[in-house]
Amino acid sequence: MPAIDGCQLTTKDYTILEVMRERHPTGDGTFSTILQRKISSAVVMFREDIPANVVTLSSRVAYRVNDGPASTRIVSHDQMRGLVGLLLPITNPRGLALLGLAEGQSISIPRADGSLETLTVQQVVYQPEAARRERLKLAGVAAPGPSLPGRPGLRVVHRSDEPHDEGQNKVAAAFDAGFDDPGPSAA
Repeated sequence: MPAIDGCQLTTKDYTILEVMRERHPTGDGTFSTILQRKISSAVVMFREDIPANVVTLSSRVAYRVNDGPASTRIVSHDQMRGLVGLLLPITNPRGLALLGLAEGQSISIPRADGSLETLTVQQVVYQPEAARRERLKLAGVAAPGPSLPGRPGLRVVHRSDEPHDEGQNKVAAAFDAGFDDPGPSAA
């Protein structure tokens, strides 16, 4: 399966994927592979910073499978009753694969028969984070936008002995760029 380039997740979406991985460490090979690659390649962002064209949980997304017609679904945490055919849960390989992709990005995933299918994000029709920013803007409330223009996305480092790739954003890069968070003791 090709690498997932440019996967962007909100802190909430990333945490949900981490919990899924911890609760089901050995699952379906395809699903586990997609989940692991999402987690390991993700640039984690605060909800205020996630671009409006990125698929997040509860986003309504128009996507295409191979060269077929576009389908529109709501990427959800899990299947909900009464909404059959409207939701695409992240417990489904397609839902998981679309999470974190931006408009125009594609990902190839294996089908049950072993062949590959390519999913392409056509349009993010609705994204809750962008809608929240718009509501705050219309209400005249100062939306908590990026506090530091050009601040890098967060990159989760699980161990301090992981090799450091200068091309990747790391949590430490935020501090190197002048991000100064005095923490809870400053409150």
